[in-house]
Amino acid sequence: MTALLPQGFHDRLPPFADAAAGVEARVLEAARLYGYERVDPPLAEFAEGLGARLKAGGLADAVRFVDPVSQATLAIRPDLTAQVARIASARLGHHPRPVRLSYAGTVLKLRASELSPARETRQIGAELIGLDSVAAAQEVVGVAVDALVAAGAKGLSIDFTLPDLVDTLAAGPLPVDPAWIGPLRERLDAKDAGGVAGIASPYLPLIEAAGPFDPAIDRLRRFDTGGVLRSRLDALVAIATRIGDRVTLTLDPTERHGFEYQTWLGFSLFAEGASREVGRGGTYTIVHADGSEEPATGFSLFADLLTGGAQSVERRRLFVPFGTAPQDSAAMRRTGWVTVAALEPNDTPGAQLCTHVLTDGMPRPLGD
Repeated sequence: MTALLPQGFHDRLPPFADAAAGVEARVLEAARLYGYERVDPPLAEFAEGLGARLKAGGLADAVRFVDPVSQATLAIRPDLTAQVARIASARLGHHPRPVRLSYAGTVLKLRASELSPARETRQIGAELIGLDSVAAAQEVVGVAVDALVAAGAKGLSIDFTLPDLVDTLAAGPLPVDPAWIGPLRERLDAKDAGGVAGIASPYLPLIEAAGPFDPAIDRLRRFDTGGVLRSRLDALVAIATRIGDRVTLTLDPTERHGFEYQTWLGFSLFAEGASREVGRGGTYTIVHADGSEEPATGFSLFADLLTGGAQSVERRRLFVPFGTAPQDSAAMRRTGWVTVAALEPNDTPGAQLCTHVLTDGMPRPLGD
C-alpha cells in the first residue's frame, strides 16, 4: 500500500480542515440570515438525469460508474447547482416562488486544469429560484458579498459580464450569420481584435469596453446607439449602486469563460491573495421535466480558495495540566477556549501545540 493519493486529491489536515469547516459555516449562516435554507443533495445521481440539468457538455466532466444495485449508470456531481435546480423543480415544485436555497458539499471533476489542479473540491452557494429580476440580482450579489466578508475574505472585487450580449446584438442592430456567432463570442472573450474584425468589425468597440465599472458603462452606453442594451446597463448600475463602495467593481461585457449557461447577468468574485476567482454567479434558466422554463439567480463559492493555506489559520489552544479538575476545563470551554487536557503527568503544552496554559485558573500565554 502507498500513502500517495490519486492526482487531484489531497488530505485536509489540521488546522486547515477546521478552518475550512469554519468558513463553510460562516458562509451558510450569512445566507441563512437572508432566508436561504440549506439543502443537502446526494453525492451521486443517475447520470442521464444529472446530465440533462448540467450546462452543455457538463456530464463530460463527471466521473461515472455502474451502480451494482440498479445496474444503471450513475454520475458523481461535478457541480451542485444542477442538483439544487432539481430539488427546486421536483421536490419543492409546490413551494411559493421565489424559493431561497443554500448548499455546501464536495464536487468531483473527471479532469483538472493547470490553473485549478484539484479534482475534488468543496462548493458553497445560494440560489434564488423563480426570479432573475434586477431586485433578485441585487439580493444575490449582496448575499455573496456578505458571505465573503463573513468568511474573512479581504480586498473584494466583482467583475460583471453580460453573457447574452452577442446574441442580443446579433438579433437586433448588429446582425451576424448564425454560423459565426459562436466564433465571434470566442474571439471577443479572447480579446482577439484581428479575429473579431475578420468576423464582424462593428463589434470591435466591445473589446475596449472593459475595465473599471463606471468608465466601462459609459463606453457601452456610447456604443449602444440603438438602446438595445439600455435595460441591461441600467440593471448593472442599479446593482452596483446597491453594493456601494464595499467592493471594487469592474466590467468585462464579453467574458464567457465559466458563464456558458448564464442569461443576462454573470459575475466573478475575487479576493485578495487568491490565485483566481473565488466564486461565480449570475442569472440562468431551470428546465422542468415538462419542458417549461423557470428563471433563477445564484452564486457559488470555491471553498478551498477562501480558506487559504494552513499557515494563515490561527491556533488558540489552552493546555490543561494533568490533574486539573474537570469543572475548571469546562469553565474555560464555556468562555470559548479550546482546551487540551494532559492525559499523562509528563505531557507538555508544546507537544499538544498549545498557545496558552491554564495556571491558577487563568489562561496564560506560553512564555509568560
